[in-house]
Amino acid sequence: MARIDFGGTKEEVVMRKEFPLAKAKRALKNETIAVIGYGVQGPAQALNLKDNGFNVIIGQSKAFKSDWNRARKDGWVPGKTLFDIEEAAQRGTIVKLLVSDAAQRAIWPVIKRNLNPGDALYFSHGFSIVYKDQTKVIPPPDVDVIMVAPKGSGTSVRRNFLAGSGINSSYAVFQDATGRAEERCLALGIGVGSGYLFPTTFEQEVYSDLTGERGVLMGALAGLMEAQYDVLRRNGHSPSEAFNETVEELTQSLIRLVDENGMDWMYANCSMTAQRGALDWKPKFKKATLPVFKELYQSVKSGKETKRVLNVAKKKNYRELLTKELETIGNSEMWQAGKAVRQLRPKQKARTVTKATKGVAGRAKN
Repeated sequence: MARIDFGGTKEEVVMRKEFPLAKAKRALKNETIAVIGYGVQGPAQALNLKDNGFNVIIGQSKAFKSDWNRARKDGWVPGKTLFDIEEAAQRGTIVKLLVSDAAQRAIWPVIKRNLNPGDALYFSHGFSIVYKDQTKVIPPPDVDVIMVAPKGSGTSVRRNFLAGSGINSSYAVFQDATGRAEERCLALGIGVGSGYLFPTTFEQEVYSDLTGERGVLMGALAGLMEAQYDVLRRNGHSPSEAFNETVEELTQSLIRLVDENGMDWMYANCSMTAQRGALDWKPKFKKATLPVFKELYQSVKSGKETKRVLNVAKKKNYRELLTKELETIGNSEMWQAGKAVRQLRPKQKARTVTKATKGVAGRAKN
């Protein structure tokens, strides 16, 4: 492991150069990796593993026709590399449980009875294991229980893999029955294209993940955007102006500067007026939202959020209700304005490669 200084705190992380793909393939050369679920994370992880030369099969219920058809479209062949969930679990020596958290509880009896001693049970989220009192997912003692959790959506996991960059992932071993659990775990992390892997526990992963999704990454971000948009509109600003100042500038400009070199670098590359406003108002937003984040974290840790998810997912008309909720967001003025703004973005033209630009590109890579 490499020991990296993260702002004064040193952490051990696993880099690709320390655990190269060739080593990962040797570690899993006799394994059959059964990816259960072809919805969100399943396609990306399965295709990345396949492209990297691992032996992969898919387990997907035919009842979900769109997911089954998507798997076929992606090249998985029924009866050869595409099976129903039970048969895939029977065939796999590593069973990657990548259906939704609620669905994991529903199919667990099928998965459990098809696990053999020495198999590995793989998760990309600590939800089912940590909240076992609610999910009833309790693995037998003779299998490895491991986790690789990419820090991005399935779409990003696949896109970054194809671009050659990868998504960073956390990893954890919950149960080591074979003595090979960590090796299997790291090999799978490298196989799905992780940029680097950092150790965690199932508990820490699910607490941070649920907090992040409900907080900055999705819930807080959407709420802040809506609040600012509403204030601008109520004060006479047009939908175009309100959306551009709220969303477009963030996603198309500023967040990219943060990605490149950090928040301080983004501030340094803005006008003095913007810098001053950001620095003066940042403490106010932190003070206003810190109590909300404390409440959120405790709700996650106590299992209240898990209970909420599982209870909603049990409703027979859940997908219908979800569609209505998403339509409410999509049909709001703010996101209809966003749709119009995206359509007005200039189309990107392929750049002509000249000797000069080749030189710049070459220097950038080095």
